[in-house]
Amino acid sequence: MTRRNLSLALLLAILSAGATYPEKEPPVADRGGKIAAQYQDVAKRIVDSVMAGNDAYAKLEALCLDVGHRLSGSRALEHAVHWAANTMKSDGQERVRLEKVMVPHWVRGQESAYMIKPHAKEMAMLGLGGSVGTPPDGITAPVIVVPDEDGLNAAGDAVRGKIVLFNKAMPPYDPERGAGYGETVKYRVDGARLAAAKGAVAVLVRSVTAKSLYTPHTGAMHYGDAKEKIPAAAITVENAEEIKRLTDRGTEVVVNLKMGAKTLPDAESANVIGELRGRTNPDEYVVIGGHIDSWDVGQGAEDDGGGIVIAMEAINVLRKLDLHPRRTIRVVCWTNEENGTRGAKAYHKDHAAEMPNHVAAIESDSGVFEPRGYSVDCKDETRRAIAVKQFGEIMSLFPKSFGTLGAKPGGSGADVGPMKEHGIVLAGHRVDGEHYFDYHHTNADTIDKIDPTSLSKNVAVLAVTAYVLADMPNRVGELPKE
Repeated sequence: MTRRNLSLALLLAILSAGATYPEKEPPVADRGGKIAAQYQDVAKRIVDSVMAGNDAYAKLEALCLDVGHRLSGSRALEHAVHWAANTMKSDGQERVRLEKVMVPHWVRGQESAYMIKPHAKEMAMLGLGGSVGTPPDGITAPVIVVPDEDGLNAAGDAVRGKIVLFNKAMPPYDPERGAGYGETVKYRVDGARLAAAKGAVAVLVRSVTAKSLYTPHTGAMHYGDAKEKIPAAAITVENAEEIKRLTDRGTEVVVNLKMGAKTLPDAESANVIGELRGRTNPDEYVVIGGHIDSWDVGQGAEDDGGGIVIAMEAINVLRKLDLHPRRTIRVVCWTNEENGTRGAKAYHKDHAAEMPNHVAAIESDSGVFEPRGYSVDCKDETRRAIAVKQFGEIMSLFPKSFGTLGAKPGGSGADVGPMKEHGIVLAGHRVDGEHYFDYHHTNADTIDKIDPTSLSKNVAVLAVTAYVLADMPNRVGELPKE
């Protein structure tokens, strides 16, 4: 058995045994990996350059202050698309272009929520993206509080004619388990469909966050196969708790909900692409990026202005250092991730012929807090295991001041996800997630939440990772040829 076959057999054995992966991956010299030794000097050069000064914060400030929030279909998104293209052209990036995408055009309109009984009170709220509106005078009805779908079903006929409040609390952030987003977001997404089937007239959802200072969080919802479409809005954690406490005491709570929401015909937008062309294999691609759209609140700083800016600045730094890897690094600013992922679908379709030449794709869509490394995915489990080890060794290239960086199996992102079927190695750019959902989809997602030093560290991590993946003699997920 050759050394290469022995290595593959060893990896298969690890997989079948259900191996666990530590946050900090050890070097993989025993599996033929020489990444740390080969790229130590160039990684230091990149890191030193980024931390000495870069343009990421200035780029993000321009996006947040000059453009602001940018929902699909809005003129602001059109402004952002052209800003990104012009910025990459000014940086000297190659093959900068816009690729047309038709996107949904949902408009919020005027909206309000008032408690009528047991006392008059205006409540902070945000309609959910994709919701229908109410009649001009709104919908006034008693509120019934349920914790989840089981609670809704248990309420039975009591739901009919009521406004349903899904009061599902998001668990506190846990460093090991994460934010628990998936446990609670289902009621934002599907709550209206579930409640309408029981005869509800509208839905209120406790905002999907574990921490709140009276801040409502918006986000996408879907009606699916619902026969009746009812309005849906998010209210603050504080108001949700107040309504629950009142109803627990047997007090009737009546709310008036007004929403001018409507969906207009699809609008034209675009994915924005720019490249650092490879020196020997320019038609092979390592894709990095995030989504350029945001919700129509705040400035979209963490979600996902930071994500596109660190990708734009990563290749800008490499160009300034005259570092051209073997393969092309392609930056993609996807449009319409928030309420349709039309940009991701269009990229997958438009570049179908190129998919065999995509080596890896990295998405940054979790904010730009302190970097933590990468979660790695691939359709082929053996290749994924190899890739995890390789990403882990790349993470060993960074100084101790960057904290604990590692690689582990896990999800990548909504925009790179369609590429998985082609066997491409995908990765999610991971950061400290403790505070991401404090600001997620709110008016508080603004530039002042961005720490410039953390932003720079993310630029450095992405720049080094993209360079190594694009320059390695073998493709990521493959063992070196003997």
